[in-house]
Amino acid sequence: MKLTSQEEYGLRCLLRLAREGESLTIPKISQKEGISNFYVAKLMRILRRGDLVKSVRGQAGGYELARPPDKIVVGEALAILGGRLYDPTFCQEHSGSEISCANSVDCSVRSLWRAVQLVIDQVLSKTTLKDLLSNEQEMTSWTGHLVKVTSAPIGPSPTPIPIDK
Repeated sequence: MKLTSQEEYGLRCLLRLAREGESLTIPKISQKEGISNFYVAKLMRILRRGDLVKSVRGQAGGYELARPPDKIVVGEALAILGGRLYDPTFCQEHSGSEISCANSVDCSVRSLWRAVQLVIDQVLSKTTLKDLLSNEQEMTSWTGHLVKVTSAPIGPSPTPIPIDK
């Protein structure tokens, strides 16, 4: 489970436009986010086709958000930039060397991925760009009412490896 660079950088570009509140050129976005001009241009093209940004002509031209930040849902943006973590066609695409997955009839892993996607969808559908304009502490507090967030590591603690003397 990883965000792709396209999803991460695309979301950063959207957030940059929301923070600035005015149109920005590709070189300006590139400079402020530390992303190459070429990659920002690619991301802006994807975001424009997804109706999340619009191009502005003229001397003060560039790109700006197509809607106010409170009307752009993060889940929508991530879907445009890369898609979902778990798609119902996942099992068809990852069947192994057989035509269909050996576990296609009864699969506990599929049930897990479906539940994880549901939780992710619930959080991302309630989060807008405006929410992301807050600082980390405010965002952690805000997301805390959506899901229980702890600072404790998930999973078992690593077992110490005995050292031979």
